[in-house]
Amino acid sequence: MRSRTWVPLLGIMVVLLASCAVSVTAQEAADPGTLRIATTTSLYDTGLLDELELMYENTSDVDVQITAQGTGQSLDTARRGDVDLVLVHSPSLEQEFIDEGYGINERCFAYNNFLIVGPESDPARIANMTPVEAFQAIYAAGTNDTEGVAFVSRGDDSGTHTREKEIWTAAGYNYTQEIQDSGNWYLETGSGMGETLTIANQREAYTLSDIGTYLAFQSQLNLVQLVTEGDQLMNRYSAIAVNPEMAQGVNIDEANNFIDWITTNETKEYIGNFGVEEFGQPLFVPLYPPECTEPPFNCTSCSGETNTTA
Repeated sequence: MRSRTWVPLLGIMVVLLASCAVSVTAQEAADPGTLRIATTTSLYDTGLLDELELMYENTSDVDVQITAQGTGQSLDTARRGDVDLVLVHSPSLEQEFIDEGYGINERCFAYNNFLIVGPESDPARIANMTPVEAFQAIYAAGTNDTEGVAFVSRGDDSGTHTREKEIWTAAGYNYTQEIQDSGNWYLETGSGMGETLTIANQREAYTLSDIGTYLAFQSQLNLVQLVTEGDQLMNRYSAIAVNPEMAQGVNIDEANNFIDWITTNETKEYIGNFGVEEFGQPLFVPLYPPECTEPPFNCTSCSGETNTTA
């Protein structure tokens, strides 16, 4: 009885193992004609990524597939090997990704700044404060149930959400213990920047936004710029290839080609002009050497020379 039972089970195991082998082989093979990019929603919501996608496809004959997520989600997608390249804006999360061995050939290509926006009535009186002072004032007013004071957070582990948490820490608060779930004044959307701005507008609340998405949505908003200056508001964008030694099926050649392309002077000039005609100012400022490697940017590189050292 045991031998008659064992033989078919062994056969099934052989079939299953063969199927797994076929699956792994298929997964390991990168599609040379496709480039998969995970990008922060702020690049996507402004419309810049649509333009860059079209430009690159026309020059490379490669199918560019874009997934717009928060920076944290984009990096997790890359860890799974589901994309070849990330375009992100959270230096601390980026460094984690690189230190773990997943990210290579990191180069900055542009920056803009964050803003604290809110209702024109400004019930917490934060206009022209530093970012730290503004968060302290919003917290004090919100936790004291001051009428009209609310803060809407992305709450999605994005670059913007990470920067928000860093400002709360600099302001002297423990984010998980003192900010999250601290009352009706604080709401996490778990959504991208455009939707978070829309919800903040509906609630007449404060929020932290990159200037690019704010300007792209400004015609739909009653929110105004209240805090625009401070070291914590610098917002750097980087391109990072996924290490093919850490994730199967990565099209590393095309990822590196795209990084070379987005850091050329021609592409940077286009990025620097994007939004000027519509908004009267650029949504992003291109980064050039050697300034990009110095404070406050501290980039590894921003030139168009491929560096694939893991």
